[in-house]
Amino acid sequence: MVATQWCLIAIFFVTFIGLVKFQRVPERVFAGAMLACLAASYVSTQDVLNNAVNPGLVTLILLVLASFSFERTSILRRMSSVMINGSAFFSTVRTLVYTALASAFMNNTAVVAALISTVQSNRVINPGKLLLPLSFAAILGGTLTLVGTSTNLIVNTMLIERGNDSLGFFDFTPIGIVALVACLVVVLVRQYSLPELDKEVLTNQDYLLEARVSSDSKMIGLTVEENGLRNLDALFLVEVIRQGRLISPVAPDEVIMADDKLIFSGDVSKVLVLQQFDGLTLFAEQDGLLRDNLTEVLIKPDSSVVGKTLKQAGFRARFDAAVVAVRREGAALSGKLGALIIQPGDFLVLAVGNDFSTRTNLTKNFYILSGHQPDNMLYGWRDNITLFGFIAAIAVSVLTSVSLLKCMIFYLAILIFSGCLTINEIKRRFPLEIWMIVLGALTLARALESSGVAELIAVNIESVLSGQSAYFTLVAIFVLTLVITELITNSAAAALLFPIAYSIALGLGVSPIPYVMAVAFAASGSFISPFGYQTNVMVYNAGNYCLKDVIKFGLPVSVTYSAVVLILLPIVFPFT
Repeated sequence: MVATQWCLIAIFFVTFIGLVKFQRVPERVFAGAMLACLAASYVSTQDVLNNAVNPGLVTLILLVLASFSFERTSILRRMSSVMINGSAFFSTVRTLVYTALASAFMNNTAVVAALISTVQSNRVINPGKLLLPLSFAAILGGTLTLVGTSTNLIVNTMLIERGNDSLGFFDFTPIGIVALVACLVVVLVRQYSLPELDKEVLTNQDYLLEARVSSDSKMIGLTVEENGLRNLDALFLVEVIRQGRLISPVAPDEVIMADDKLIFSGDVSKVLVLQQFDGLTLFAEQDGLLRDNLTEVLIKPDSSVVGKTLKQAGFRARFDAAVVAVRREGAALSGKLGALIIQPGDFLVLAVGNDFSTRTNLTKNFYILSGHQPDNMLYGWRDNITLFGFIAAIAVSVLTSVSLLKCMIFYLAILIFSGCLTINEIKRRFPLEIWMIVLGALTLARALESSGVAELIAVNIESVLSGQSAYFTLVAIFVLTLVITELITNSAAAALLFPIAYSIALGLGVSPIPYVMAVAFAASGSFISPFGYQTNVMVYNAGNYCLKDVIKFGLPVSVTYSAVVLILLPIVFPFT
């Protein structure tokens, strides 16, 4: 092996380390890998340009863009209204099946976000028994079709780049449907092991509110107990911030002073209780917004406010809203509200102004869980065009020789011309992160091939595994991908492991398809870590689970999922 090949292997491992260390910005890691390959002349600029317009990648981008219209349809709203009624058992089954079917065609993060509030507010099933299964159903539903999850599309993109035909829309379905049924049976049997959560605790305990004592307040000079701050309805004074100094816990005899920042935890719906205190101003009131016009939202991963403090985010200018309270992954937040750095998956309660509903940037930044919905939601014939147009596009690609790419080009054009999707929304929400991940992965794979490293791996694997079965290596690839997807994002895991799996198949002289599918299914199999997949993060927060709850409940599901996939893979996709 020559020095240039060792250098490329080093780039590959540095990329993996970077993905583990910088999990929130995988697109930057892959961009760095691409630039390193280009600088070292492993690939040419023409290779990079060809990868940038790879048919599979373009199809992926078009599907993501089309999904923006789906988020504004009434499909999920209508589905949530009929899920939970009657007996607890059949309500659970309906909820999980509907969630899985919706996730087979729509963004599963959007599906879970739209259904969380329905599950939390239902009176049939304790939310603690249903929120984690909701996430698992969405993950399993994503494995049913080619467009169910980005990992399937990324694997398909890299397969096309290697000169193979595209995977079929329903190629994933035979294995995915058996895995779905088997895992849902395990979920239903094991549902009892999830904790029954007090709805009041579930809803109230983790929100953080801030109020400021004005200089002319009658509260000044009186203790916490004398001011009546010890006996508030569903609110608890947890901290006082005075001239940059944090006072916690707050003693009953602590004297309130001018400009104190009072940090409360509790039921955000009881915020109006603070009106009774003279000179006490909420964080949201600094922007002059009413306190009884509350809307709960969930921050999206690609939101423009991620990484900024609440003050830096400029909610009033961007959204005609102000932040009343914050909740994050069941953690106890601390400090001034304005200094908190916003993270993906944060729950915010906003006091919204009259123009909030008309802002066109809401769907890019938030999943709106309750309260005021944006005015650009689709109704009537536009709602039908979005739904039936997508069904028609998929049907044409499946039943005729017309490619999915061509069908999606026309479908997106119909959405634009009908007003279901605007050019401005496309510009604002273009999935640059996904594009960079796939482009970087394609470039790295091309570098491995052009440098001879891929061939060298294949030859060495053939000699090392001489006499070993192809199935043994398939299991190894699946398990490796399953472990790595818990360490880095699922999309990054699929992109990184694809070249290895493909090279192993070439080295063994067998069809690469079962290995490719093993990577795709394993990259979607995040059932043990609460942070391995975005929907798990969302329900972990909303359900106030602890790590032990997720591992105890998810491990049998993961084992069942792995067993089903590994048994069926060589049957549905033979090695020869």
